[in-house]
Amino acid sequence: MSTYAELADLAEELFEASGDDDERLAKRLDALDAETREALLASDLLNAYQAFYYYFQETPDELTMERMQLHAASDLARGVVIEEFDIYEVVFLRQDATPVLVLTDGESVLARFEGKGAYAEMVRHLDEGL
Repeated sequence: MSTYAELADLAEELFEASGDDDERLAKRLDALDAETREALLASDLLNAYQAFYYYFQETPDELTMERMQLHAASDLARGVVIEEFDIYEVVFLRQDATPVLVLTDGESVLARFEGKGAYAEMVRHLDEGL
């Protein structure tokens, strides 16, 4: 895919074919060639939740999902706060086509998890306590 218009048409086809089913959209994204998939996952055509589901195959709580749905996948280049509690934030970002979750207190990174298992690792870390 070389043009934005072509990516937009492809995104529309993916949405029509998958309906509102996150799993079907993730499978269709996975079937694309890597270059096209990465272009979509870094674009304004998908939202951050759709990228989150593609990477982690997990459905977070409703508030977290809604927060991500308000951000374009392109916002993941700088990070999107997906959860807040006390003085801590969980930030979802994408670095070099790798999903990353960071736990921060606003000044320091307390934990960082990368790759497909990052969400499960972050949940375990939070369950064990800071």
